[in-house]
Amino acid sequence: MKLHSIIVALSAAILTSTAIAGGNHADDHGEADATGQPGKATKVNRIVTVDMSDTMRFEPASIAVKQGETIKFIVKNSGKIKHEMVLGTEKELTEHYEVMKKNPEMEHADANQVTVQPGKSGEIIWQFTKAGKIDFACLQPGHYDAGMKGAVNVSGTAMKAEGHTTVSAQDKIDDIKTAQATQSADMTDGEIRKIDKDNKKITIKHGEIKNLDMPGMTMVFRVKDTTMLDKLKTGDKVRFTAEKSDGSLVVTDIQPGR
Repeated sequence: MKLHSIIVALSAAILTSTAIAGGNHADDHGEADATGQPGKATKVNRIVTVDMSDTMRFEPASIAVKQGETIKFIVKNSGKIKHEMVLGTEKELTEHYEVMKKNPEMEHADANQVTVQPGKSGEIIWQFTKAGKIDFACLQPGHYDAGMKGAVNVSGTAMKAEGHTTVSAQDKIDDIKTAQATQSADMTDGEIRKIDKDNKKITIKHGEIKNLDMPGMTMVFRVKDTTMLDKLKTGDKVRFTAEKSDGSLVVTDIQPGR
């Protein structure tokens, strides 16, 4: 009788341990995988600047990334009241917003969100491990209802997420070639007309800049880093990428043209 009781107790313990292990695994890879996972500062692929204003809007409100990319979001508050950026599914954001309305002074510490005081900036480093649409919003009371929302559109499998796939050396080479080809396709052709290193500016006659919805013309851009100008001269053919930051158009990468 005693032996039977011991066997039953051991069986129950084993089943309980298995259930707990299974539950933890789901917590670690279920909800987190829906939007991605915290990224590492040493693995950042790209920096994206997001501005939050008192018009209850994000700029930009639509951001395109590739699956596997780790993005460092520089989140700026150009308004006079507190704002925040929170990444999540629409369901998660809606549920969180209801909690925020009841507890407006909540302080966030999760990796997928940052609260920014007026005139200040913060950052989120996030790796997007699955293709699809990831929402973001300001969950300060009243802001979400006013339409302070946006989306990150994660496309394709140009990059492999860390920690989930074992790849061969050839796979890695193929990935690099694919990423380079994709980057090249996203770049804009141009010709340098003027370089003003002292003021961190460059004038480029360029073709269509698709991500800015801008037709071909000649424009003055700021540069992200003056070292980008060191090997350039007037008349050079180049390929470049640009984005809007703090109301200015900024060249974020520039390479010799073909």
